[in-house]
Amino acid sequence: MAIIITDECINCGACEPECPNNAIYEASDEWKYGEGTDLTGLVVLPNGKQVDAAKEQEPISDEFYFIAPDKCTECIGFHEEPQCLSLIHISEPTRPLYI
Repeated sequence: MAIIITDECINCGACEPECPNNAIYEASDEWKYGEGTDLTGLVVLPNGKQVDAAKEQEPISDEFYFIAPDKCTECIGFHEEPQCLSLIHISEPTRPLYI
């Protein structure tokens, strides 16, 4: 599961430092699976896709902050609830349809 930031986001950036998985990025930012994680080398994602943790990925949004869905764990293992939920305008947790 992953949280999705909607177009209601005001781009304040309050959510980014709260994410324990470093899964939240500013609009138009390229990102990496290994950034802010212990992932290195080739990684197999839950959907079976194999990716290089060090390879830059395309931004998911060029208009507002976005969450890399395969990095988001909804804070499971870190907190009792997703930390970004209390800070930003986002939808209910849902399965991402992209990436």
